[in-house]
Amino acid sequence: MAEENIYSKVTPEITSLAQLGERADMIDSELFTKFDVKRGLRDLNGKGVLTGLTHISDIRATKEVNGETVPADGELFYRGYNVRDLIKGFSDEKRFGFEEVTYLLLFGQLPSREQLEEFKQLLFFYRSLPTSFVRDIIMKAPSKDMMNTLARSVLTLYSYDDRADDTSLPNVLRQCLQLISLFPLLSIYGYQAYNHYHEGNSLVIHTPRTDLSTAEHILYLLRPDSQYTELEARLLDVCLVLHMEHGGGNNSSFTTHVVTSSLTDTYSVMAAAIGSLKGPRHGGANIKVVRMFDEMEHEISDWEDDAEVSAYLDRLLNKDAFDKAGLIYGVGHAIYSKSDPRAVVLKSFVKQLAEEKGLQKEFGLYERVERLAPQVISGERKMYKGVSVNVDFYSGFVYKMLDLPMELYTPIFAMARIVGWSAHRMEELANNGKIIRPAYKPVGPHIAYVPMDERK
Repeated sequence: MAEENIYSKVTPEITSLAQLGERADMIDSELFTKFDVKRGLRDLNGKGVLTGLTHISDIRATKEVNGETVPADGELFYRGYNVRDLIKGFSDEKRFGFEEVTYLLLFGQLPSREQLEEFKQLLFFYRSLPTSFVRDIIMKAPSKDMMNTLARSVLTLYSYDDRADDTSLPNVLRQCLQLISLFPLLSIYGYQAYNHYHEGNSLVIHTPRTDLSTAEHILYLLRPDSQYTELEARLLDVCLVLHMEHGGGNNSSFTTHVVTSSLTDTYSVMAAAIGSLKGPRHGGANIKVVRMFDEMEHEISDWEDDAEVSAYLDRLLNKDAFDKAGLIYGVGHAIYSKSDPRAVVLKSFVKQLAEEKGLQKEFGLYERVERLAPQVISGERKMYKGVSVNVDFYSGFVYKMLDLPMELYTPIFAMARIVGWSAHRMEELANNGKIIRPAYKPVGPHIAYVPMDERK
């Protein structure tokens, strides 16, 4: 008889206790309005509550017209540079941009040719895991979720660091550079272990190389034959740059600030940020987009029929299709309204890869949904601001065309965002701020203690 797994068993007693706890935790929604609570630290227009200042990045989604704030095409700036210009710059010069933009985000300026080469060699130097780490840590009890695997590996690296708790800026920078270099190894090796032990496929572990860009290295490590086209590597590089940073207020970067403010170690901070990014409301959104389109392609007979596509989108909103959550995944953003600049930049590169892969018809369906979804949403929902597709809308399609396993979609996001997290951790420490502690207003009554024998 198989041993009962107590770690995944929910008993009737647990269910009953959970219901009891839920009743105790429920708060009247009218109280949030009464006390002007900014749920999600945002107002109804999506504007965030100001909780800090940053040099690292800037998000623009509005403009001033005749003294009024109105929606505008979105723009994203890294250290003052428009991301669109950064990507155009290294793309026109046929260079990979991840390492260059990493330098910019960490140190506040674009590197010279010599500075960039020295920095790349430093990152490449750190592409090395401790002896037997793969065997003893990654191969043991592999998880089906690569974000959990990544977090566990990051926390374990604490044990290999003689200065793990040193929060001086030089030491934290050293730790951050190591993690930036190691995230692809930790994630992909974790996936290979899962793919072998859980899925029964061949175990393929490639030795790290120090002569490839980060994007090339990811494809080299992941693919059994280590082969990839230049366009594939360059598009992945663009995806990494677009996902590196997005202001201090996004959930995982804010988590980085919150946990850093307690002066804990770098590994604990990054594990907390990974836990935040894992959630389907944050880094896991592009997986939902791909799965939604997989169903859409089967449900819609004519992908070029606006009426049929709109009808399916209407079904999504009315909880009659896909996961019945009432959402069109990849459409809408907490800040952007007219356009997400990351989606705009990515779309032009996506079109090139779709043509290389012979997937123009699929790309056409994405374009049609991009055009129709805002119309369908505005007809069904009360809109406080405009709505457009976000970066997740196209990034999932990119990863699918690159034949990347879905288990790695969110870890690839983490491979990029670790740069932004590192910059925010350094910024929080450099400014020696207070521990972050917002207020929660208690709304329950005070109750007199009841002796045990008098309780019902």
